[in-house]
Amino acid sequence: MFALVKDGSITKYISGNKGITIGDIQYPQSIFTLWSADEKKAIGIYEVEYDNTNKKDEAWYINTNQSFVFANDKVTGSYGSATAKAHADTTWTQEDSDDGLMPSDKSIGDIKTRGLKYNLIQTIKKQAAGELQNTDWYVVRKADAGTAVPSAITTHRAAVRTKADEMETAITNAADTPALETLYTYTKQDDGSVTRPLGELPTLDS
Repeated sequence: MFALVKDGSITKYISGNKGITIGDIQYPQSIFTLWSADEKKAIGIYEVEYDNTNKKDEAWYINTNQSFVFANDKVTGSYGSATAKAHADTTWTQEDSDDGLMPSDKSIGDIKTRGLKYNLIQTIKKQAAGELQNTDWYVVRKADAGTAVPSAITTHRAAVRTKADEMETAITNAADTPALETLYTYTKQDDGSVTRPLGELPTLDS
């Protein structure tokens, strides 16, 4: 993206996908790709430089809108401080009721919005159910025909449930949103493997 600067202030933002008229002169689209940065600056066009220092993973944080500033002969787009998404559920309060914000079918203390923990745990439950579903037919066959479930399958199904419980507990015990993010952050280990603190559900191929 580009910005048009006049008298030290940004007057317009430009995508660079079409020509532009500045004063009485019509410039073709090609100036955005063929002209040097200094040539563009000479007519007031600056390519926006992005500072993503404050930008955080949107899975865990709500980023601000970008703001743009012209200073030191450059236009910079940057973010303000990100806000962590709520890690716990929020509930309807007496204040919500007094302000007329609480729906008629809700009571004080009812769930207002689900936090990250709830949603992450639901995902773990679905993933575990999906893995168990792959071997459900052994259990159905045993119920229908009496054929024993292979011990390896029984062991695997137990391991899935155990690991799912461990993952849910780790999520529940996370103190805040940064702690949740850490659980899901993959890092390279000394042995070359890439793992995350939360771990993974076992699969038949693992």
